[in-house]
Amino acid sequence: MYGSYTGLKAGAAAGAAAVLLLAGCSSSGGDDGGKDAPAAIDQQPEGDDPYWVNPDGNAARQVASYVKDGEKENAALIRKIAEQPVGEWVGPDDPQGAAKGFTEAAEKADRDALLVLYNIPHRDCGQFSKGGAADGDAYRTWLDGVAKGIGDRRATVILEPDALLHLADGCTPQKFHEERYDLLKGAVERLKQQPATTVYVDAGNAGWQSPDALFEPLQRAGIAAADGFAVNVSNFQTTAASTEFGKQLSAKVGGKPFVIDTSRNGNGPYDGGDPAENWCNPPGRALGEPPTTETGDELVDAYLWIKRPGESDGACKGGPKAGDWWPEYALGLARATK
Repeated sequence: MYGSYTGLKAGAAAGAAAVLLLAGCSSSGGDDGGKDAPAAIDQQPEGDDPYWVNPDGNAARQVASYVKDGEKENAALIRKIAEQPVGEWVGPDDPQGAAKGFTEAAEKADRDALLVLYNIPHRDCGQFSKGGAADGDAYRTWLDGVAKGIGDRRATVILEPDALLHLADGCTPQKFHEERYDLLKGAVERLKQQPATTVYVDAGNAGWQSPDALFEPLQRAGIAAADGFAVNVSNFQTTAASTEFGKQLSAKVGGKPFVIDTSRNGNGPYDGGDPAENWCNPPGRALGEPPTTETGDELVDAYLWIKRPGESDGACKGGPKAGDWWPEYALGLARATK
């Protein structure tokens, strides 16, 4: 459902790429003395949003491409995405280098990195984003690499989207359940050894049954040692519905706070077509509330763009494979945003 973004291949790549893109976006062009040159992709005000904006992300590159081709309207639309911090999904290759690269780049900008870990064995039940680590030992090794890459730098980690939900809904075969609980609990414990790492365990979305079906799985997955949980990751449930869902779940797990993925929930969920695939590249969706830690609710730690807007959910409704950048969908999200 979520894609598999491999991140940066080396620790220094983030900073170097950022400098190159910023230089390209702010340089003057043609004979206009630079009057029409776009402003650089910069950070959001730290008081509103402490998370790092990647100036070399897919959206930022698309802005640069549209500007180069003279497509100013499209560039302005995609800039709505490019200027916001989004989750950096750490893939299976070089987890230490990727985590180090993202957190170092964020630290240089005096911001926090937002990382998404999505490599649990038997991931996505063989659907569009199937894959993950080969086994439990491989996952523990990978996770240790991520933690070492983060080091003592500030990072917020969203842990394994769908991993718990697929235990609760029976999608993941029963024979893998005990191992998955052990891996998630161990991941929380390992990540919390890093002095400046905040961990939110994924806890599904408001469109799926009742919070009562998830509080016990959350407890078994180590929520007590985590900072909180995440809801609506890569989904389209409204912020109001997600808040209510999160509060009901929080009451079952000791009052833990939570974060809400608002990346694509501006128009709420899609109710057309095959109900089994309403989550996959639904048409007519919009960007939701911009990322911020100023939510006005003491239980909601942040609105975050965990799923990167414009990246495909999977090979459905004309989209490319899961995780691939899809500019036409990104433009649709931006145009529909109020």
